[in-house]
Amino acid sequence: MCLRPPRHRVDRRAVAWWRVRCLLAAAVPAAVTGAVGVFVGPARPGVWYAAAAIAAAGLLVAAFLPLWWYRVHRWEVTEEAVYVRTGALWQEWRIAPMSRIQTVDTVRGPLEQGFRLATVTVTTASAKGDIRIEGLDHRRAAELAEQLTRITGATPGDAT
Repeated sequence: MCLRPPRHRVDRRAVAWWRVRCLLAAAVPAAVTGAVGVFVGPARPGVWYAAAAIAAAGLLVAAFLPLWWYRVHRWEVTEEAVYVRTGALWQEWRIAPMSRIQTVDTVRGPLEQGFRLATVTVTTASAKGDIRIEGLDHRRAAELAEQLTRITGATPGDAT
């Protein structure tokens, strides 16, 4: 089996979804650190600087990383396999032959629902875990899950 680089991008709305996730991940520790600064008198300036640094780092990450993720995250489904390429600095390819797929799930968390996105999770017996295709339009994710179910149902099991 010869696989070309995956050609499908995630939905463009995934950039905003990833940004919000980055901002929330930075906002909580920044807020907690800032709240500590309110109650700790002698260390107040240092704690507030730390809270500001956390917030600034969160803003920088939210500004740049989601765009990079959008550029590198790809996925593909063929009659033989489903595969994804993910990663920012270290790129990872995950490939699952159709004969090894056990389940296909579609997940929509509260934040994803707000952006009309979904994640398709392909479960295999691999020790590396599931293959996740995040940031898909929720209708495209349902179609993909149906397509994968149809293909895997028609694929004979692996005898190895």
